[in-house]
Amino acid sequence: MDLPVERWAAYARRRWASLEPCLQRKLSLAVPLRDTFLLCVPLFQAAEEEFLHRLAARNCVGKDPRAALFYKEEGNKSFHKEEYTAALRLYSKAVSHNSPEMSLCYANRSAALFHLGHFEDCLEDIDRAEAQGYPNRLQPKILLRKTECLLLLGRLEEAAGVISKVESKIAMDQSLTSTTRQILLRKISQLKVKAHEKESSPESVPEALSKTQKDLEFWEENGKISSAFSSVSLNFNSCRGRHLVATKDILPGESLVKEEAFVSVLSPGKSLLLQDSAETTWDSRVTNGDLHCHRCLKRLLASVPCRGCSYAKYCSKKCAQLAWEHYHSTECPLGALLLTLGVFSHVALRTVLVAGFAEVSSLVKQFHGDDKELHKAEARGKSQDETRDSTADMEGLSEKAEPLIRDCEDDGQYRGSYQAVFNLLTHAEKHSPEHKFLCSLSIVAICKKLQEADLTILSQGSCESQSRLKAHVLTSAELSPELQILGEAMLRHMLQLHCNAQAVTSIRESESGASVVTESEQVRLATALFPVTSLLNHSCDPNTSVTFSGTVVTVRASQPIPRGQEIVHCYGPHRCRMGAAERRQRLLCQYFFECRCQACLDELGSNVTGTAATGDIFCCSSCHASMQGEDVLRCSSGACTLLVGRDYLLRQLWDLQLQVQTALGLLKDKQPNQAVELLMRCRLDAENFLSAEHMLVGKIEDHLAQGYATLGKWQEAARHLRCSIQIVEARHGPSSVETGHELFKLAQILFNGFAVSEALCTIQRAETVLSVHCGPQNAQVQELQEMRACLLELPRSLLHRVE
Repeated sequence: MDLPVERWAAYARRRWASLEPCLQRKLSLAVPLRDTFLLCVPLFQAAEEEFLHRLAARNCVGKDPRAALFYKEEGNKSFHKEEYTAALRLYSKAVSHNSPEMSLCYANRSAALFHLGHFEDCLEDIDRAEAQGYPNRLQPKILLRKTECLLLLGRLEEAAGVISKVESKIAMDQSLTSTTRQILLRKISQLKVKAHEKESSPESVPEALSKTQKDLEFWEENGKISSAFSSVSLNFNSCRGRHLVATKDILPGESLVKEEAFVSVLSPGKSLLLQDSAETTWDSRVTNGDLHCHRCLKRLLASVPCRGCSYAKYCSKKCAQLAWEHYHSTECPLGALLLTLGVFSHVALRTVLVAGFAEVSSLVKQFHGDDKELHKAEARGKSQDETRDSTADMEGLSEKAEPLIRDCEDDGQYRGSYQAVFNLLTHAEKHSPEHKFLCSLSIVAICKKLQEADLTILSQGSCESQSRLKAHVLTSAELSPELQILGEAMLRHMLQLHCNAQAVTSIRESESGASVVTESEQVRLATALFPVTSLLNHSCDPNTSVTFSGTVVTVRASQPIPRGQEIVHCYGPHRCRMGAAERRQRLLCQYFFECRCQACLDELGSNVTGTAATGDIFCCSSCHASMQGEDVLRCSSGACTLLVGRDYLLRQLWDLQLQVQTALGLLKDKQPNQAVELLMRCRLDAENFLSAEHMLVGKIEDHLAQGYATLGKWQEAARHLRCSIQIVEARHGPSSVETGHELFKLAQILFNGFAVSEALCTIQRAETVLSVHCGPQNAQVQELQEMRACLLELPRSLLHRVE
């Protein structure tokens, strides 16, 4: 997903292997990225272009009227089955394609929105349908729907005006049959009655939800680091590099950084339509691209399509217009290619487009000048490391001196600007030559496509630049000077992303509606660059928690942080999920450093294998002791001599996972009895060979809780969910966000089961945990508060009831 598709990556590996040894050596030794990029430009030839063209053609991102018709008909099928959410998604896919029936697609989507209770959005789609030329003969139909929306929203005068318009249309339309006319007039009569009832007994319009001053997060501006709170300072030393430190004692839940992404690109999720035959089919699966705005990452309801492609979708006209002005007008014709080259290539391109050519060019040229100065210093016997050490030595100066830390601007402030992005470390010398070759070829491919377009989009060029281009006809193996600069910058960003990309995640709740208990999962939405957040160093036992709201990241303290302690977060490998040896290996492979955080040092010093390992081990079917060994596992109990092959146990695990997946499908298909029966068999099977703390055992318990909750058997549901919580706590810790989400589900079950006192205790604990990680405005935290308020309104005798 992040890197190019495997077929292009495999092609690049073969191309690398076919290069002359001297050229391979030259590419391997090319230290400045400019040299690497320029050496690769002539290597991207007609064969590479043709191969990429065939791969990119498999991504359906153009507008096709046949696709619009297909999605509209599929949407109609879902609508008639009263699957309104599915219908909404399919109608949104339909409006992304140009079609003579576009007005019908918008009208049908407005009907789905109406049934889902989204009346404002329904009105917007009715307006869109009319703007697209909705047929006159069908006008009364959507005008009556418009009237109902206006009445439900309390906009009585507007509703009366629309009713008059409908009556006029019916009176003038001679083509209506008497039956249809009578149906419409009867509907109008019903709506008039509703309007009269609204006028005679007006409902109090609920006040718009607004954050009170106490709910708003108090922001004390940091004078040195943009997007950071005043409790944070930026430090530097030769061992830790740039890093953030607490300037005061910080409590759990306090916000430390709140930063808007400099750039973000939505992850496409599962592949779009892939077509290998002449017969065209379209994919009706829902992906990230259908669910979230491609600019702000907001959850989509009634998407606004891009004017040029069927892939990009937005939450509003404003987002669509801003995206087009800042980058999408250039990206749009390259959509299929960018999906083939991967998200990192796309982020690299969008970064230079957002920054603008003038800023990119200035920093690239400045970097070349700094590079020359460095080489002069080395020629005088002063190495780069010595230069860095001298900077580190400046820390010993008095506070009045306050030496500039690398990448701070002239006023001493570190801002989340393009300058900060540009200066993020590339670790170019640590990437393999093959990987740099793949990245370089991918960026050259983008540059060749950009060269076919109007260069004024990118260069914002001067007259001198334009006249030079006209005077010099470029060959197919050449790139313009402007694109050489952009290509170098894009290659730089693509290599930076290996260590500095941030996966933007979200908790996505199930839309099945089969259970009153929330089923959710963490999903990856996008890849983004956050310059300030990138200052955080890694720890396998972090003291922060990171959450996202659209393109904004918030870093909060997850535990007390005393004044002077470094603020750290986890890059992925966490001490609760894997042992120290595995964590260190993963960090070395991806981030090029050997982790020496306290958690690793403590674990390695005490020869502990890691808490996560105990949750994934097999157990003896006879005595339930742990099984140990490599290919053949032996019971760890001295009294038992059982021997089992690892492959045999892995096959058992695989079969059990398939059974659990089948049960989950039954739950989604609203067959809870069959699901519970199958899950109970899975539970028995798991006891024969999995440890009690195995995560699959926890999933089985969690799904059983969901099944029993669907059946209204609240006590049984709570019993199984408590078992799941015990496993999650053992795996992630009692104060982890994972435990918080499980406690939230338990609170829902206890609330619905009327277990009042236990529900109140669980609500308190869940709210405490989730507030630390997600903040007080989190949707689950607010729902917990509503549940508590509801329970506290019950008679005092019920509050003290013993369950």
